[in-house]
Amino acid sequence: MSDTRRSVAEPFTDPLQQHRAAMMGMYVFLGSEIMLFGGLFCVAAAVRLAHAPEIVRASHALHSGIGGINTAILLTSSLFVALGVESAKEGRAKIASGWLVGAAALGLVFLVMKAYEYWMEFTEGLLPIEGVHSRYVDDVQHLFMNLYLIATSLHAVHLSIGIVLLIALSFRLALGSMKLPERAIVLVTVGLYWHLVDVIWVFLYPVFYLAR
Repeated sequence: MSDTRRSVAEPFTDPLQQHRAAMMGMYVFLGSEIMLFGGLFCVAAAVRLAHAPEIVRASHALHSGIGGINTAILLTSSLFVALGVESAKEGRAKIASGWLVGAAALGLVFLVMKAYEYWMEFTEGLLPIEGVHSRYVDDVQHLFMNLYLIATSLHAVHLSIGIVLLIALSFRLALGSMKLPERAIVLVTVGLYWHLVDVIWVFLYPVFYLAR
């Protein structure tokens, strides 16, 4: 029995079937995530169309510079993940582990930057938190900030999950407990998840920070 055959798990009969099943499951999951954030984008778009002046004023109060830096950080992390996946496909476990660690580190930098931004918004009275004085007296602007807080915090949760996955995979690769290139499909699916989280932020940034 070949090494490739031993890498096939039940109930699959060959590596191609296992690969297709893994990708199909991942695509279904990613589709559900797109629908989740898509609903938030639709609500934000509807509010923007109905109350453009109020939304523009609320958007201008956000720290677009920090959001722009975070966008660059996530795009760079996606590059690192892509390089890590390609290295895994070529069987270079140590190199793949290094790329994944780099991507996870950038993800942590993003979260630190986002936490700092939340703190600034909190001190400025921008966040719609119960019991805290808000600078917004307009209900539409308050709704916009609610959507912003929900969407960005939900994104941060997804990013945190991605960071944990990348760190776990990097350890497995560094310790040699993951067989490559046969098990590179695991990195491929996690990479797709990471890229989706990054793409979601690419849409969040202009919707909330750059309303004009």
